[in-house]
Amino acid sequence: MGRKSSGRILIGYDLGEDYAQISYYLPAGEDVETLAVVAGSEQYSIPMVLCRRGEANQWLYGREAAKAAKAQEGDLVENLLALARKGEEITVGEESFDPVALLTLFVRRSLSLLGIVAPLEHLDGVMFTVEHLDERMVDVLSQMAANLQLKTDRIYFQSHVDSFYYFTLSQPESLWAYEVLLCEYDNRKLRLYRFECNRKTTPQVVFIETDERKEMKREENGDGELPKDGLDDMFSRIVKEKCNGRAVSCVYLIGEGFKDGWADESLHYLCRGRRVFQGNNLYSKGACYGICEKLGWREAKTGYVFLGRDKLTANVGMRLLRRGTDSYFAIMDGGINWYEADREFDVVMESGDTVGVLLTPLNGGDPREILMVLEGLPQRADWTTRLRVRAQMLTRTQLRLKVSDMGFGDFFPSSGAEWEKRIELV
Repeated sequence: MGRKSSGRILIGYDLGEDYAQISYYLPAGEDVETLAVVAGSEQYSIPMVLCRRGEANQWLYGREAAKAAKAQEGDLVENLLALARKGEEITVGEESFDPVALLTLFVRRSLSLLGIVAPLEHLDGVMFTVEHLDERMVDVLSQMAANLQLKTDRIYFQSHVDSFYYFTLSQPESLWAYEVLLCEYDNRKLRLYRFECNRKTTPQVVFIETDERKEMKREENGDGELPKDGLDDMFSRIVKEKCNGRAVSCVYLIGEGFKDGWADESLHYLCRGRRVFQGNNLYSKGACYGICEKLGWREAKTGYVFLGRDKLTANVGMRLLRRGTDSYFAIMDGGINWYEADREFDVVMESGDTVGVLLTPLNGGDPREILMVLEGLPQRADWTTRLRVRAQMLTRTQLRLKVSDMGFGDFFPSSGAEWEKRIELV
């Protein structure tokens, strides 16, 4: 690995169903690198398992945990992310454990590997990426982040689709001049992501279409082997369907399912006029590119907006008077992650008891203004009522608007009144 860095470091951490991976970026580095589990190798995947040795009350993680469990030296805990999402206590031996605490333990132990690159206390920020982000997963990751007690508060989350987006835009533009196809295969199911950029809009809007195929599930035979019969034909049919009639400039094949070299016919087809790459660290790298852009460590690709399922699909703002002139005040910009959309600010009312928010869809739909009547707001002279407004997305489509009467300094004390309205963006 060379000499250990003494500077700050950013990481992208992929929490998969079966494996975790860590990619990192150093200010002096030329590009994002992925942490090898075995120094000098390209083994990036850390098995997402823990093993508790009962007698010693010792917890192992990753490969050591799997090895100890196989030797029947302790109790194996698998599916850490799914169990944390479910939220029910886990019984290990004769004791029960909080699943989020066990997930936190795994992440904390795996982060110790970073010590070969830079001291963990030099961590400036981390982006965790998971397959899907919904309200429950955001809650789980938020609890985990708090429990980790890292020496940084710059902890963010994004989905695998977002990580694919950031990874793609970080590559040479020739690779995404047209559409990009990502195929992820874990021997259970095949996930397909198609990246497409509408270059006729300003900013250019990126869409990523997702698909999932379960017909490629492989079952172990009596010898513990995974049969290859028919996989190539099946995969070939699927990718031909995805590429037919489309200009696809690049294809990525990721996941454990592609490791044993069964896709000869499929590769022969895909390599005709396309660049094809195979690997396993796309999501962790994409997460690292994402936090680098968020914190300004690398130059961002400007002029693009990604409208994924975790993104805010409309601009949210208010019509206000500024220095006597009608103006637009931006509260939330469309294209940001909905779970990061939280804004608080103060306004002074000219008159009346109504505030409004303006919703402008990014898909070209007509703007609409939603009015909120503040019933019972004390009647005061013009420009003597200060309101504190908090706008927060509760889900991808639901906005909560909370307004509090703050009075007006020593002239008019606050009434303590509060109002709340929930608004559906679609």
